Amino acid sequence: MLKGKIKTLGRFCTVGAGNTLIDFGVFFLLTACHVLYLPAQICSYSAGMINSYVWNRNWTFRVKRKADGKEIVRFLIINLAASGITFLLLYAFQKSGCSLLVSKLAATIGGMMMNFIGNRLWVFGDTLKNIQDQE
Repeated sequence: MLKGKIKTLGRFCTVGAGNTLIDFGVFFLLTACHVLYLPAQICSYSAGMINSYVWNRNWTFRVKRKADGKEIVRFLIINLAASGITFLLLYAFQKSGCSLLVSKLAATIGGMMMNFIGNRLWVFGDTLKNIQDQE
């Protein structure tokens, strides 16, 4: 059972690293093209969020059933909450005079914590329990 939890956490972290690379890549590409940092954050987070749903659903939590509206709504709620935290932290760190890189890193860590907890307990929680019982 512990082995299954560790594998699932490892997969979640791998997907999270990919999401972060997509988020940072899109964010810094857009800001290099003179898009303001807050609209760039919305676009970059959205790109990472789409990647997150596809990979976490299919690989991390191995959901076999068809996606339903409840799961998608729960996923969106968690990601909107995480995005809100990320957005507020990015704004706060920028206003406090931190560099854009430091601001983005700190904001990303805060958002990732919210995202992991929400996905683990609410979005894919039932599926995760079933996987761990099988392993």
